[in-house]
Amino acid sequence: MKDTKYARYESLLGIRETEKEIKIIKDFFQDALASSLALQRVSAPIIVRSGTGVNDDLNGIEHKVSFTIPDDAHAMAEIVFSLAKWKRLALAEYGFMPGEGLYTDMNAIRPDETLDEFHSLYVDQWDWEKIILPGERSLATLKATVRKIYGVIKATEAMVYSRHPQIKPFLPDDISFIHAEELQSMYPHLTPKQREDAIAKEKGAVFVIGIGSELADGKPHDGRAPDYDDWITETGEGKRGLNGDIIVWYPLLAKAMELSSMGIRVDSESLAKQLEIRKAESRMRLRWHSRLLAGELPLTMGGGIGQSRLCMLFLQKLHIGEVQASIWPERISDECARKGVRLL
Repeated sequence: MKDTKYARYESLLGIRETEKEIKIIKDFFQDALASSLALQRVSAPIIVRSGTGVNDDLNGIEHKVSFTIPDDAHAMAEIVFSLAKWKRLALAEYGFMPGEGLYTDMNAIRPDETLDEFHSLYVDQWDWEKIILPGERSLATLKATVRKIYGVIKATEAMVYSRHPQIKPFLPDDISFIHAEELQSMYPHLTPKQREDAIAKEKGAVFVIGIGSELADGKPHDGRAPDYDDWITETGEGKRGLNGDIIVWYPLLAKAMELSSMGIRVDSESLAKQLEIRKAESRMRLRWHSRLLAGELPLTMGGGIGQSRLCMLFLQKLHIGEVQASIWPERISDECARKGVRLL
């Protein structure tokens, strides 16, 4: 955890009050999100079968927690990284219609995560997905949905303030939009993360569009798997991508905080193109991918919204370990203790 201006940090809420507020925040946020986006809560797996293509592969290099099932002929299973592809399958099999969607509690383990104030081995988020029509695969649909989600974030911030006036709101009224190509042009000598810090500090809250495809400098803003978000479709003026991240400026740590990764999902054409770009055409033989290519899965948009990150933000905590229980290296535990940070 990097040094901050706080020589000794004091949480605005005690540990038991914090635990109480975590539940209140989660209940309020998910109910408001479901209402705003017309979503129904569904149950979701924490484990899936290996080799089906259902699990999220993130950047394709991360190690999954996997094991054999003795009572199933020693079949291989793995803990999910996210439910990006499972949700689309569920929408098809559960009979959802255009304009309808689902959300669920997603719990994952990412052992390769670099641990810091925002990142833990344990990932908890609301995964959501809804069916859209072909004409809705556009930036206009993406931006409208981002504004709805940000509206829910602002409403939750206001709710927390009404309960605890010492926790002062700081998010701007509206969220801004910028394409990763524009961001690279504005800050060509900065790394992508440094660009996010710069634009988040300026705007307060911003949605960075077009994450995954190569930019003018030949590098992507950040990695994205080739088989869920559509980051290849051209959107005009030399820009590509129907996806992005919701990022806010977090004054307590003086840096950007990513709250959500989301986007319009690949159709059969963009899936084939993105698999080719990533030299992952072999995935076309997997059951999930072959069904999408055959037109058996609906067109959708969706994303994940970090539960612990939102709680950290709304309760103005210095470390994500104050709002979720996980495992931390001794160096991080010791540093948190020195700063007065109480890890759960």
